[in-house]
Amino acid sequence: MKFSTLLRNLLLPAVFGCAFVASAPAFANETPATLKGAEVVDAAKAKALMDGGAKMIDTRVANEYAEAHIKGATNVPYKEKSAKSADFDAGQDNFDVAKLPADKNAAIITQCNGAECWKSYKGAVAAIKAGYKKVYWFRGGFPEWKAKGFPTE
Repeated sequence: MKFSTLLRNLLLPAVFGCAFVASAPAFANETPATLKGAEVVDAAKAKALMDGGAKMIDTRVANEYAEAHIKGATNVPYKEKSAKSADFDAGQDNFDVAKLPADKNAAIITQCNGAECWKSYKGAVAAIKAGYKKVYWFRGGFPEWKAKGFPTE
């Protein structure tokens, strides 16, 4: 086999294939790192906020919440049918903002199953659109909380 044939048939596809893979996002389904209108918090900040009276909103489905949840959290499931994307169509989803605190100045924290779980992101977006002024998005969610050894029930 000629070197030029080897180069064309084996090396060039390998080089271009590597370039394509390198340009793809590391985690295509991962939520964004930021959310306009909300402060992204870690477990320590979420706990401090709760200790100060903020309401933790668990957006996971009821059976996940029943299995274990952050102590003191309220379950308001985000039922999603929309794309796992920052420009999702909330009209396809169901989230009962009436179950959030009546006071739009109350601090609320949304969380679910970590950075790959879009429910807390979407719940935070819904809260912001509903007029809540102090929205915190706990992106690491329940897995990060448990890893820190913080109280669960």
